[in-house]
Amino acid sequence: MSYYRRVEFDYMDDEGEMADVVDEMDEEYYGRDDGEAELDDYDMLTKAIDISSAQARRGTDIQGIPWNRLNITREKYRQTRLEQYKNYENVPSSGEVIDKACKPMEKGGNYYEFRHNTRLVKPTILHFQLRNLVWATSKHDVYLMSNYSVIHWSSLSCNLSEVLNFSGHVAPTEKHQGSLLEGFTQTQISTLAVKDNFLVAGGFQGELTCKRLDQRGISFCTRTTYDDNAITNAVEIYDSLSGIVHFMASNNDCGIREFDMEKFQLLNHFRFPWPVNHTSVSPDRKLLTVVGDNLDALLVDSQNGKTVATLNGHLDYTFASAWHPDGLTFATGNQDKTCRVWDLRKLSTPVAILKGNLGAVRSIHFSSDGKFMAVAEPADFVHIYSTTVDYKKRQEIDFFGEISGVSLSPDDESLFIGVWDRTYASLLQYSKRHSYGYLDSYV
Repeated sequence: MSYYRRVEFDYMDDEGEMADVVDEMDEEYYGRDDGEAELDDYDMLTKAIDISSAQARRGTDIQGIPWNRLNITREKYRQTRLEQYKNYENVPSSGEVIDKACKPMEKGGNYYEFRHNTRLVKPTILHFQLRNLVWATSKHDVYLMSNYSVIHWSSLSCNLSEVLNFSGHVAPTEKHQGSLLEGFTQTQISTLAVKDNFLVAGGFQGELTCKRLDQRGISFCTRTTYDDNAITNAVEIYDSLSGIVHFMASNNDCGIREFDMEKFQLLNHFRFPWPVNHTSVSPDRKLLTVVGDNLDALLVDSQNGKTVATLNGHLDYTFASAWHPDGLTFATGNQDKTCRVWDLRKLSTPVAILKGNLGAVRSIHFSSDGKFMAVAEPADFVHIYSTTVDYKKRQEIDFFGEISGVSLSPDDESLFIGVWDRTYASLLQYSKRHSYGYLDSYV
């Protein structure tokens, strides 16, 4: 992963956020001599209001953007974004090669429907390449990063609460071997993972902070490395075969580390020739997908860290991976704008090459029933592919803003999308569509 500490937001500010459209209104409203009325009009364009599914059905923009009062149509602005958005590449022109070689899969799927847009929630991003900062633990409960805070949003009670604040001093209240009892100060959180009652936050200096959500205080703090390039790029929490919850941290120092979440002890430390951007564990816990600053992805034995297979085909660095529940299929997401789906039984060629619209694939999630795969670009688009028709049909969720993270609830009933934008930051919620027959009314 590119090691940028202070240019992340400058990079994203250049990408034509919705605020730029609103900025075009400044001259029209602020340039007049009419006074307060025009300021009120401007405020009406930018004030935070939630949007419900009923409003969306009546034609209201899901983000509350008043297109009828702007000097540009939604269609025109979408075309401008597609033409001007700058996809970050480590390998020059990797996206252009894909654009010429691949076409997007057919649209027309309708698997999740818009339910609510919450403007009260303000997701943020610290590093432009790391977008795993939104996690749903139920169809109503979401955890995400907002500046220095881990916050919890309940879509049921519409309550927003702070879980952890990293702007000051954070220290463990439990004693475990290897834990830094002095804790950390002003930790910059680069990645987050939440599952059931466990939370793990990774930092820019290799920090790991672990918390049990059903208990007060922090359980464990450690610094995985003191390497100059120490960013924690990704964390995955999973149930081990023994029944104990484990987590795995992928790091820019070219290593992945496995910990248990009972005593918080380091179980494995595997090293690779390049920075590791993401790791995911197979359902049978025997294999790992390891991806990073390399054109090839790896399949690795989870017990000894040895490479089992090398996956060729991507043209740039890879930042996302995920396993299908069947344990045979997995996917990798790359800065070349593609998500590639692989089958363990035939690794020579991918099952599918799925091209994005705008930029890199930053996160991938399979539904727990295995019927869908959610693929998030860095901004504006989340694609829901149907696995039952070999990924040949997709639903395209279309909005404006950088994506801080995407999460499916454990029961697949809700899909949450964190949108980072100077003006229209929010949390989008979608609900799974169901088709009920006549006889279902008797159940």
